[in-house]
Amino acid sequence: MPAARRTIAALSASAEAFAEEPVAPPPPGGGGVARNTLIFSIATGISRVVGLVREIVFAGYFGTTQPASAYTIAFLVPNLVAQLFAQSALSAAFVPVFTDLLQKGRRVEAIRLASTLFWIMLIGLGALTAFFILAAGVVMPLFIAPKLVGQTALTVGLSRLLFPVILLLGLNGLLVGVLQTYDHFTIPAISPAVWNAVIIVLLVVLAPHFHGEEEIYAFAIGVLFATCVQLALAFGALSRIDFRLQVHIDWHDPRIRQVFMLMLPVMIGLGIVNLDQLINSAFGGLVSGEAPRAIENGFRVYMLPQGMFSVAVATVLFPALSRMASNRDPAAMRRAVGNGMRQINLMLIPAAAFMVALPTPIVKLLFERGHFNAQSTHLVSIALFWFAFSLPFGGLNLLLTRTFFAVQRPWIPTRLAATNIVVDIIVSIALYKPLGIAGLIIGTISANMVMTALQFHRLRIGLNGRLEGGQTTMITARILIASALLAGVSWVVWKLLDELLGGSLAAEIVSVGAAAVAGLFVYVRAVLAMRIPEAHQVGNLIRARLGRP
Repeated sequence: MPAARRTIAALSASAEAFAEEPVAPPPPGGGGVARNTLIFSIATGISRVVGLVREIVFAGYFGTTQPASAYTIAFLVPNLVAQLFAQSALSAAFVPVFTDLLQKGRRVEAIRLASTLFWIMLIGLGALTAFFILAAGVVMPLFIAPKLVGQTALTVGLSRLLFPVILLLGLNGLLVGVLQTYDHFTIPAISPAVWNAVIIVLLVVLAPHFHGEEEIYAFAIGVLFATCVQLALAFGALSRIDFRLQVHIDWHDPRIRQVFMLMLPVMIGLGIVNLDQLINSAFGGLVSGEAPRAIENGFRVYMLPQGMFSVAVATVLFPALSRMASNRDPAAMRRAVGNGMRQINLMLIPAAAFMVALPTPIVKLLFERGHFNAQSTHLVSIALFWFAFSLPFGGLNLLLTRTFFAVQRPWIPTRLAATNIVVDIIVSIALYKPLGIAGLIIGTISANMVMTALQFHRLRIGLNGRLEGGQTTMITARILIASALLAGVSWVVWKLLDELLGGSLAAEIVSVGAAAVAGLFVYVRAVLAMRIPEAHQVGNLIRARLGRP
């Protein structure tokens, strides 16, 4: 993500004036999309870095111990439910309908739609949250593998504390959908950084008040409180576009039914996709008591470039693609999707190459301290190495899925996602015994590759064109060559500095940092020399933002 992904609103005292002269957000041009992508990438990058700091702090406190694995399961189940019934599913179904109303100058109706959905969600998700809190003792043991059965009570207790995030994330997803439709991306991108920072602070403050395995409750409390703060930030950001909450439920609005009809396949599709992470962690309990947390740590490092780049491209393009779909402009959509795919490859393939070249040094630098020991580093390095191969495919899937949502054809990726999960389960079951953690993640790689191929093929048919496949293949081949150079240079630089400087923390920072800088320098020079258009687009945009000619 994965993803979205990705309201409340009502008019102020000047509502009637807007009814007379509706105002829709201006459709951004290519420069606007590129500029928003850069802003969103930077903001999301900050959030991902702070999120990585959160994981580093968590690892120092809890390592890859069984209580840490218990927390992983306890969080993933409510998070899956939130994705399934609320956050990304609702946003993906709501944004195209909301955008279509704005494009047609029907702002008052759009605001009433958002307001009605807010109150329906508050009632429905509130009831769902209460159900899962009461039923946690029955639901959670279903996801606990034999090697974690001793952590059942802790898992149930943590899940009861975390299930309210279903309601909070659902409401937040609706508000963020409104903000993104109006091309307000900064607050949605920055709020996760605040979320992570609040968790870190509360963990440090509250941990001394708990003892033994119950210390991990300090982290869960931080997650719940931080999610409340995130929702408050979204409310605050709405004031910039003159949206205020209105007590309004119009059960007869036909667009409510339209949103929920669109939401149904999106719920299933996104639920299936997000189920992949839960499968990895749940099956990890069949490998060892430490495997679920090790897989989660590897996944978080993997998500750093995923969140900085592919999520940024897909999120910024989604409203633009929705506007193109509303205007019946398939040619523009083909160009936008093709360009987005090449941008994702340009940024994610080199990131994957760096992870493949240096998985153990990366994990050791980030995590190995406190309760996170050399064995933990070994397990997480295996996970990170194999996750790296899935990185570009995960990014492309996010963009292609959002494109289907933009044209309001969500059943297509839903059916394909079902194939994805079947492939994942079959490969994971076949390989987890002989290969352990690696076998589970190879299942994810296989599923993502199949999903990418199927979505690309179906979208090319739907848009009545080649989707710039030839150009994308040619440019991707150049990117692969440049990424291979990055991997080789990075490994050589790290190896030389590691042998010269030793294994202290300062030495690790220098050796891994220098390897990254050297590899990036070679990669940038290579893609520019090979005249990759997307590389020049990014370079020109950065120079423009810096005020250089």
